[in-house]
Amino acid sequence: MSSLEEVKLTVDEFEALRLADFEALSHEQAAENMKISRATFGRIIEKARHTVVDALLNGKAVLIEGGNYRTGEFREFHCRKCNRKWSLTTFTKNNENCPHCKQIGEPLCTQ
Repeated sequence: MSSLEEVKLTVDEFEALRLADFEALSHEQAAENMKISRATFGRIIEKARHTVVDALLNGKAVLIEGGNYRTGEFREFHCRKCNRKWSLTTFTKNNENCPHCKQIGEPLCTQ
């Protein structure tokens, strides 16, 4: 990035933000998904949120790096009840319930 000051977000912190704030999972669900304790998840998400807010408030670039991870394909879902859409990676446990209303989601065709 140009001349912006940078803050670093680990891959685990990024995943915690995705699960808690984008997928709207509870801390318990997100911790289970990441295969860590609820307390550990709480520490990770608190640090991640602080880092992102620092970047937003102070005009800093966010670098996502570090950690051992692997990416998977995403599966897209749609909820007929509340009309929301969400995605899960192929590594996510098979919880296809809507994160908002808990209705079973329909897989969306990606082809």
